[in-house]
Amino acid sequence: MLIRLRSKDGNFRFQFEPTSDISEVLAKICETSPDADPNTVTISNQPRGNEVLVSTLKGRNIKNLGLNHGDLIFVSYKPKASSSVVEDGAPPPNVIPSGSSSGHPGAGTRPWELVKEDAVDEYWRAQPGKIPRGRDSRFCKHGANGMCDYCMPLEPYDAAYHKENNIKHLSYHAYLRKLTPKSSDSSAFLPPLNPQSYKVQVPCPTGSHPAWPASICTGCQPSSITLQSQQFRMVDHLEIASMEIIDRFLQAWRKTGNQRFGFLVGRYEPYDKVPMGVKAVVEAIYEPPQQGEVDGLTLGWPWEDEPRISELTSHASTPLSIVGYIFTDLDPSPDDRTKTVYKRHPQSFFLSSLEVVFAATLQKLHPINSKSSPSGKFASRLVTAVLTATEDGQVDVSAYQVSEQAVAMVEADMIEASVEPGIMRVKEEDRTQDNARYVPDVFFSFKNEYGLEVKKSAKPCFPVEYLLVNVTHGFPQAPNPLFRSTQFCIENRPILEDQTLERAMSELSRLDAPALVPGQDSYKKKDLAEWLSDFHLIAFLQTTQLLSIDDLNLLIKIATSPKLMEDPSVLDPLLSTDSWQTLMTFTREHAPARPRGSAPLSSSAMNEDIPPEVFDQIAADNAASSSGPGMRVCPHCTFENTHAASDCEVCGLPLS
Repeated sequence: MLIRLRSKDGNFRFQFEPTSDISEVLAKICETSPDADPNTVTISNQPRGNEVLVSTLKGRNIKNLGLNHGDLIFVSYKPKASSSVVEDGAPPPNVIPSGSSSGHPGAGTRPWELVKEDAVDEYWRAQPGKIPRGRDSRFCKHGANGMCDYCMPLEPYDAAYHKENNIKHLSYHAYLRKLTPKSSDSSAFLPPLNPQSYKVQVPCPTGSHPAWPASICTGCQPSSITLQSQQFRMVDHLEIASMEIIDRFLQAWRKTGNQRFGFLVGRYEPYDKVPMGVKAVVEAIYEPPQQGEVDGLTLGWPWEDEPRISELTSHASTPLSIVGYIFTDLDPSPDDRTKTVYKRHPQSFFLSSLEVVFAATLQKLHPINSKSSPSGKFASRLVTAVLTATEDGQVDVSAYQVSEQAVAMVEADMIEASVEPGIMRVKEEDRTQDNARYVPDVFFSFKNEYGLEVKKSAKPCFPVEYLLVNVTHGFPQAPNPLFRSTQFCIENRPILEDQTLERAMSELSRLDAPALVPGQDSYKKKDLAEWLSDFHLIAFLQTTQLLSIDDLNLLIKIATSPKLMEDPSVLDPLLSTDSWQTLMTFTREHAPARPRGSAPLSSSAMNEDIPPEVFDQIAADNAASSSGPGMRVCPHCTFENTHAASDCEVCGLPLS
């Protein structure tokens, strides 16, 4: 007979014989509830009341207790005093006990309870999330402190509110609130999200036939797929911290005409324009190795610097991470070179099929930690941003994500890009041993010319819009970026911008950085602080190995400090480090020297804008003019040549 057990650890089902002793039931309870003290376990036929200690029922069997097939027993207990101690031979935390036929692990073996969620997720889990409403002057008849159906707060997933405010998708946490039961039943604590998978289960759960691709049955094959718009989105808004970030990224295209790609470095914050919303705030763009072309680009993959950049940005004053990626798709208009061709619109495409496959691949590699998923992972917040032309020929940002259906289909190797950018192709089924691929029936629905809902097979292809999720974007009204400067050369721009240590030391010498000491109050310290607050500079200094790991983490923490420009004394801990002193030693020895006598003493501020090469040329000319008659000083090795030849006698280089 089947007996159901319900405790605070979940619902479980077990098979017993009518003559089974109550001790067997107790053993199953202890198996599903490792924290339970056997001496305190009680059972009852109702949620509250009639509790009986199992220890008082020794010698009784299931039939004598009056239990029948399918009966539900409510279990309660007190936890052990040393419940945190894991005994030898116990299953690891991510292993489901074999005795649980329902598939739910016990309280001590739930992986989703051990994950560390992002700060924005922890924030929204602690908030009520209700949509406040003011008093309705027409229908509210109560006092100022009262509340009725016309003014009570709405749930964050209220459909009428979303339609009224033109919000197309639910936010992630509003979707969770919609799925989570509001009762105090124990099932409310079970994870409501189930990651989608369209793969064949290997081996088959029934165990009645050889594994795929040798054989397949309804127990291991995926169900048919109906493509539909995703109800929720993981990110509701993309915010660029300042316009300079986009301008610096666009400079490469403006100078070469080649397309560019970059990863978005930023953080996630609550977004108040959407109920329980989340926005991605972009603070910098890191450009990986790539080869740009006029009509596309070749990207170095996999991105080898991702662990290094992720580790570096995590030590900022506000921890940062990779929140997405951005690329350009710009073509100058042949009629007006100041405008670009409007290519991405409803009559063509928004993201091409190849870009959707790429986005799904990256989203699969970057899931978020979630306590609402059995695996502890769910979906991704990676945003795809495109710099493309608007209808009037200007450049604007468009932001998207791809749906969980798209990620699951790419993971199952079911779809591929087609020649037509707005069309996604469904692959053919393949039963070969090395490249086995099962493709279930795929459908999509649309309204025909008569306004009727029609379902159509997605084989061999379907519109790519069924896999897209729109994300709004914008810029803050009062920009306050973490990185104050974007002037240093950007990485992986050969010839166009070369990152060199000599260039960095030359700028440090211009800012008179070697002369600055901790505790000194100087306007130059503020200029140095602004110059150091550059993401590309910090990422470059990491590759020089002149700064230790601890000092580099201190540098990025200081460079992103909110008080950096108001109080430059926050630089003092950095100026006191050994790594900084080493860098200053290199700066004194290797930075280009500036001749003191070649420039007027009364215009030092003006001379800071003059390149060091000009001072070198002035010094060489002065040295040549001050020598004796017929004597020419070599500007390269400083040897005094007395002959009239055009080359130096020692180094052989030209004298002029």
